[in-house]
Amino acid sequence: MGALQLKLACAALLVAAPPACSGSGPTARIHTAAGTVVVSLEVAATPEAQQRGLMYRTALSDDHGMLFVFPREADHEFWMKNTLVPLDMLFIARDGTIVGIHAEATPLSTAPISVGKASRYVLEVPGGYAARRRIASGDRVELVGVRTP
Repeated sequence: MGALQLKLACAALLVAAPPACSGSGPTARIHTAAGTVVVSLEVAATPEAQQRGLMYRTALSDDHGMLFVFPREADHEFWMKNTLVPLDMLFIARDGTIVGIHAEATPLSTAPISVGKASRYVLEVPGGYAARRRIASGDRVELVGVRTP
């Protein structure tokens, strides 16, 4: 495919999937001992978006996730009600440090999930993602293209 064809194909997809073509969508760069992992983000910054989260989805692509942006640091609590796929939840402090990870959250569970530490952000990625990418507490997350309140 030539450069012009690629640009036209990307232009046609921009409405549905801007990060895939433009490279300008929000991302999280997770700096681990094994290297840097990049996750394309959907951002849940409003109470309505946070309430819905990833509910009712039947799949979440690898290297994609949803970032919950809160106005302040707190011990945020989640549940998996109406969430159909297992998720890893990375709790991230204001300074970008991962303060805790809840791996393989059980779909459809109403049990509360937290890590007992203050976080400003929570990144949900596919279940098992943190282990596959060797992401651990203490690793650093750099948010690119994410507006914070």
